[in-house]
Amino acid sequence: MFRLCWAMAFKIPESVLVVVYTRQLEVLLLERARQPGMWQSVTGSREPDDPDLEATARRELLEETGLSVGTLTDWGHVNRYEIWPQWRAKYAPDVTHNTEHVFGFLVDSPTVATLDPAEHVAQLWLPWREAMERTFSPTNREAISQLPRRAAEL
Repeated sequence: MFRLCWAMAFKIPESVLVVVYTRQLEVLLLERARQPGMWQSVTGSREPDDPDLEATARRELLEETGLSVGTLTDWGHVNRYEIWPQWRAKYAPDVTHNTEHVFGFLVDSPTVATLDPAEHVAQLWLPWREAMERTFSPTNREAISQLPRRAAEL
C-alpha cells in the first residue's frame, strides 16, 4: 500500500506533444511561466486516470489552451529523450527518460487560447517555419518541421 501511494506522487514518464495548427500552417506556441523565453507547443504527462494517450492529449489541450473544437490526429511518431536534470525530481528516482507521443490538432483559424498563468504567460501564432525556430525543444522543432506533410495527409 505504501509503495503504491509513494509511486503515485511521481509523474509518469510518458507524455504527449500536441502541435496546434491551422490549414494555413500557422502554429500556436505558448511561453512557459517558469522559463521566460521558452516557447513550446502543448505538452503534458499522462496521468493515471487517462484511459489512453488521446485522452491525455485532449486533457492537456483543454487545460493549457481551453481548446476542444478541432481535429486531433495521432501522428504515430514517438520520441524518447533524457529528462532534463532540473525536472528529474518530478519522477521516480530511477527514471531518467521520457517517452513522448506526437499529435496534431487542426483548428479553423488562429484562436485566442485561455492560458493557465501557472503554466504559460503568453501565446503566439506563427507561420510553421518561424514557430519551428522559436521553440526550445528539439522534439518540438522536429514535430513542427513535419507539419506540411502531416497537414497534406488530412
